[in-house]
Amino acid sequence: MNWLNTEAFTIFGQHILWSDMIGNTIGLIALALGWRRSIWTWPAQLISGAILLTAFATAHLSGSAGKQLVVILVALYGWWQWNRGKGQAQDGSIAVRFASWRERGYLVGAAAVGTLAVGGLFTAFPALSWDPWPDAYIFVGTVVAMYAQARGMVEFWFAWLLVDLVGVPLNFANGFAFSGFVYVIYGALVLWGMRDWWQRSRAAAPATTSLEGARA
Repeated sequence: MNWLNTEAFTIFGQHILWSDMIGNTIGLIALALGWRRSIWTWPAQLISGAILLTAFATAHLSGSAGKQLVVILVALYGWWQWNRGKGQAQDGSIAVRFASWRERGYLVGAAAVGTLAVGGLFTAFPALSWDPWPDAYIFVGTVVAMYAQARGMVEFWFAWLLVDLVGVPLNFANGFAFSGFVYVIYGALVLWGMRDWWQRSRAAAPATTSLEGARA
């Protein structure tokens, strides 16, 4: 699988690797499927993570490979969660909602503590990351976003947006041009997906209230 870490092409002086291009393109497709609330978002995320995991492991980048392994595990959880909750919405699709204030507190707290822990680990062992604190922020933010997506929370789009704000300049600055370009597209998809999920959650609220009133 060494070919994954070879150069696919060069554009504007930027060297594009096969692993960077293929893995992130599939990841982009996964995000688009998440916008459409399709169960196929999770297999796509698994494939993306597996490609990047194989590429990093082949290149002996254990830290990057380990991060992709965590992403794969979260994707498996999301796949199981969506399969279990499929059909909760009235149209038979995945139900989406805003998180409660307590859940938001947990998400923010987990992101803060996780970033401090992972950033500290990357700082203590520099071989695990090429840019410890921003890398930790993106990694933990991605995991938090995927967890919120698995729970059908609209806030998952906000988490992705916060990841994008750091991911775009960081990838361009460190030579991962294709990743940086994909993150720009992520940003557009995040805004559209956020609008769609926001509207669906608001539309579902009156229906839920009516059903609760009927049962009463």
